Amino acid sequence: MTNKSHEADVAFIKALAELLRENDLTELQVKRDYGDDDSLNVRVSRQTAMAAAPVQVQVPAAAAPAPIAAAAAPATAAPAAASDDPASHPGAVTSPMVGTVYLAPEPGAAAFISVGQQISEGDTLLIVEAMKTMNHIPAPKSGTVKRILVEDGAAVEFGTPLAIIE
Repeated sequence: MTNKSHEADVAFIKALAELLRENDLTELQVKRDYGDDDSLNVRVSRQTAMAAAPVQVQVPAAAAPAPIAAAAAPATAAPAAASDDPASHPGAVTSPMVGTVYLAPEPGAAAFISVGQQISEGDTLLIVEAMKTMNHIPAPKSGTVKRILVEDGAAVEFGTPLAIIE
């Protein structure tokens, strides 16, 4: 590939990142085939709860030099201290799937949980809708709800911290 193709790839990646932002998407993945053994795989994703929007570029080693990949990724903020990360908390309940979170069984109804509430193992904490299926997320243990880390109607990824139970 020529340098002109690399410039076109960078412009393509920037356009994908802009498309992601404009349409409030969390992830976009595209594969461009240039020939038999020449392709460009691009996965652009962002975390809705975080300020940083990471961009990952997966390019075969022979397809593009490192400076192009570095130019395509925006600068990200310094990562927060591990102790501030809710996912690392021992009582964190994380999302088992990608979907949309609902804190109540139906619009206008009372939420399943609230901060300070005592819950038992197996109680429904919230619902994650994935592919039009409502998945009840059970409490993994009994305890007190210390924090609810998501908002009703928010999109979540696999492993996103949802609540903290102690």
